[in-house]
Amino acid sequence: MSAIRTTARRRRATLAALPLLALVLTSCGYGSQADKSEDRPGPAAAGKALSADTVRIGYFPNLTHATALVGVQQGIFQKELGGTKLSTTTFNAGPSEIEALNGRSIDIGFIGPSPAINGYTQTDGNSLRIIGGAASGGVKLVVNPKKIKTLDDVKGKRIATPQLGNTQDVAFLNWIAEKGWKVDAQSGKGDVSVVRTDNKITPDAYKSGSIDGAWVPEPTASKLVAEGAKEILDESSLWPDKKFVITNIIVSQTFLKEHPDVVEAVLRGSLKANAYIHDNPDRAKESANEALKTLSGKALPPEVLDPAWKSIQFTDDPLATTLQAEADHAVQAGLLEKPNLKGIYDLKPLNKVLEDEGRPAVSDAGLGAK
Repeated sequence: MSAIRTTARRRRATLAALPLLALVLTSCGYGSQADKSEDRPGPAAAGKALSADTVRIGYFPNLTHATALVGVQQGIFQKELGGTKLSTTTFNAGPSEIEALNGRSIDIGFIGPSPAINGYTQTDGNSLRIIGGAASGGVKLVVNPKKIKTLDDVKGKRIATPQLGNTQDVAFLNWIAEKGWKVDAQSGKGDVSVVRTDNKITPDAYKSGSIDGAWVPEPTASKLVAEGAKEILDESSLWPDKKFVITNIIVSQTFLKEHPDVVEAVLRGSLKANAYIHDNPDRAKESANEALKTLSGKALPPEVLDPAWKSIQFTDDPLATTLQAEADHAVQAGLLEKPNLKGIYDLKPLNKVLEDEGRPAVSDAGLGAK
């Protein structure tokens, strides 16, 4: 069989698997209905422009994208960009952001691991690179305490995940398998009933009693707790060093090649936004919530915002080993043909910025571009 036919067959298999892998982080956009918002120009650019007049950044109106929320809200990115104008667009779904990146309507995006994997494999590795990390954690198993008192009690119950094959769905299926229980990944039927439910309606499903709990990201988990659910497991406890990627930074390969100075400026802004979050957690939390109110029309109440914020770690490290593990879990669940992720990362710009700040380099876990 020729190399072309082999590539075509591999691509067809990957495309066939796409609906089954996480195409969205459906927690995105608390209270938001639109899939994509209009472009929002940032503050007026000042100083000398870099190699591009404008850089267009996409992200989700969600706490796990607080690096972007705070970085834009506080003018941190614009300061690093100087005279290059910052234009922003918000999305509620991973496929829309990937489509925008491929269609060159955005240049850089904050996005979850599964959409990044899909965006990379769908184009045979020709569309994007992951260039940095943004957030870790923020995913919990919360349950009805009247029905579930221990983790073993989850067997036989109805537990919601956001979508078939999404990041949290795959994590829950992997946890079920490690418990020695059997569930058909496609139907969700088995020793546990996995109920795929949009995060926007999961709280109502919980209140109606149609589900007994949920394996969900923030702020949905904290919203359920506010409705009387109890946290029984934080997914971070299942990972080495209690860290796993929930938000990455991606860039169009074309933009990276043509405007490396702009990419470095955005990465400097990301590092400084995370530093601001770490140094000023309360002010950063309020800044992120103000951005959410502006973008989605609804701020998070304190009983949801405070615990959700505490469960998310903001990190410059993309945690590459955990991205590979998440892909492996999808393969093990039968939801994805094993993808070739070699080349999905290009951390040279990030490591250059880190070196300039006297900080150690981060690893691409052997998945870096040449």
